[in-house]
Amino acid sequence: MNIAGQLPGQLAQSDPFSNQSAGEGGTGSETFIHIRIQQRNGRKTLTTVQGINPQFDLKKIVKACKKEFACNGTVVEHPEYGEVIQVQGDQRNNIRDFLKMVNIATDEQLKVHGF
Repeated sequence: MNIAGQLPGQLAQSDPFSNQSAGEGGTGSETFIHIRIQQRNGRKTLTTVQGINPQFDLKKIVKACKKEFACNGTVVEHPEYGEVIQVQGDQRNNIRDFLKMVNIATDEQLKVHGF
């Protein structure tokens, strides 16, 4: 046996928890889009969308969401998450369906959080 604990001639298995960048054998489909809800005052809520690929224009996505869902929204710069979409109201299911419909993400890439 060699250092990796495998017999000579066996293929090395990749560690799923290693810190590989997307260019090192990753397909890029491992990134997730997180859709969350934030409670404001009273019954008011915000829906936030984080993790959309930077190749897409977030302002155009917000514009389409505002028109489709009849709500207001914006793109804000978050210090930890980068650019995040904020939409008024509980739009988690609507945004999930919209992102699948316009082929921005697959069902496996979308993570919907909240109560």
